[in-house]
Amino acid sequence: MFSSINSRAIVPVACAVTGFVIACCVLLYTFVKDDLIKGEIQHAADLSDTVIKSTRYAMLHDDRETLSNIISSIGEQNQVEHVRIFNKKGLIMFSPDSQEVNQFIDKSAAGCTECHAGAEPKRSLGTMAKARQFTNSSGNDVLAITAPIYNEAECSNAACHFHDAGQSLLGTLDIGVSQDPLKRTLGQLKNRMIMFSGMILVLTVGAVCALLYRQVFLPIKLLTDFTESSESDSLGTDLPEVSGEIAQLAKAFQKMTNRVQELESQLQSKDDVSPPNLRS
Repeated sequence: MFSSINSRAIVPVACAVTGFVIACCVLLYTFVKDDLIKGEIQHAADLSDTVIKSTRYAMLHDDRETLSNIISSIGEQNQVEHVRIFNKKGLIMFSPDSQEVNQFIDKSAAGCTECHAGAEPKRSLGTMAKARQFTNSSGNDVLAITAPIYNEAECSNAACHFHDAGQSLLGTLDIGVSQDPLKRTLGQLKNRMIMFSGMILVLTVGAVCALLYRQVFLPIKLLTDFTESSESDSLGTDLPEVSGEIAQLAKAFQKMTNRVQELESQLQSKDDVSPPNLRS
């Protein structure tokens, strides 16, 4: 397989180009995937902020019925897997799932350990630290955001819903969205990048092979045919249509061959004119 110069030149080049294209596409896919996940997390964080602001008026007036209706309406939206509000102690106060209401959140579960890992819970987290990814009981991949609900001046000063001004955290909103759209997008991206990589490989390897054949293999073949010509004892003056170093090599070989033939002719002439040996 690797006995000819064609295969020994093309196969390593094809392998190198293939490895380079695959490595670049894998890195590009990884970077794009990370950017899409970060964008999805930021979108979920913005959604949680919207929910908190939407329920703020009902919380200030201790309107639990309105608050429950808002949470239920949000839970009915497409791609929303769950939404719940629980108090500082971890007791779920509002949720579209009635079975969750008045149940305690497991503080060792995903989404809680980030704040409750130490002796004292953390008061604030960055956007990325609020997010968690998991598979729920229904087998759906979920991206969830845990957003704290802080005590504001309006909360501690409200006449109907009093909170101590020294209490910094009132509760927590936990909202999870389905990752199915993100998975579909990543799947489409992967398929398109595979097709794109295949096109690049075919075009690149084909172009390299064509250039090698035109610039290297064909001149070498012409030089080989020229040196192996057996039509006459002399190579003559007709050089192959090559250029560069290949042409110089052909001229050098031609000169060497003609010189060898001249020397052979001279030796032959000397043998013809030399007198025969006579025995005494």
